[in-house]
Amino acid sequence: MPLPITHEKAERIEIVRILDPLRHYSAEDVSGEETGVWEGAQALRTLTLIGELPDGDMRRCFNPGWGVRVHGATGPLFRLAFCFECHGVRLWGPAVPADQEGFHAFDADSAPARELLRRFRDTRSGAQGPSGRGGDQ
Repeated sequence: MPLPITHEKAERIEIVRILDPLRHYSAEDVSGEETGVWEGAQALRTLTLIGELPDGDMRRCFNPGWGVRVHGATGPLFRLAFCFECHGVRLWGPAVPADQEGFHAFDADSAPARELLRRFRDTRSGAQGPSGRGGDQ
C-alpha cells in the first residue's frame, strides 16, 4: 500500500481499537480506545509493514476495527482506518496528497496483513509493542 512520503517523518503512532466503525466514512480523526503508542524505530517498522501490504480486492462493508494515528515532530501527519473483513483501508490527513487520500484495497489474507493485525491485537492483550501474542478482533 503506498503511503504518503511524509511517513518518513513519523515519530509516533497511536493504535486505536475503533468502537464505532460507521463514523469512519468521513470522520476527521480516528476515535475509539487507544490501545498502544509506538515511537521511533518501532513506529517506522509498523509503517514499513503497512507499506508492504499488497493490493487486493475491496469488498463492500468497510466497518473498520483498527486505526492508526501517525504523528511527526510538529503534529498529526495522517490517519488510517483498517477493515480486515472487506480488505479496505481509508487514508486521510493533513499530510496526504489529494491523489492518495481515500479508500484503498489490500490483501487482508497476506502475510504482512496478518502480521499487522497480530500487532494490533497484541496491544489489546497488554503486550508492549508489536512482539507479544493475544488480543481480539
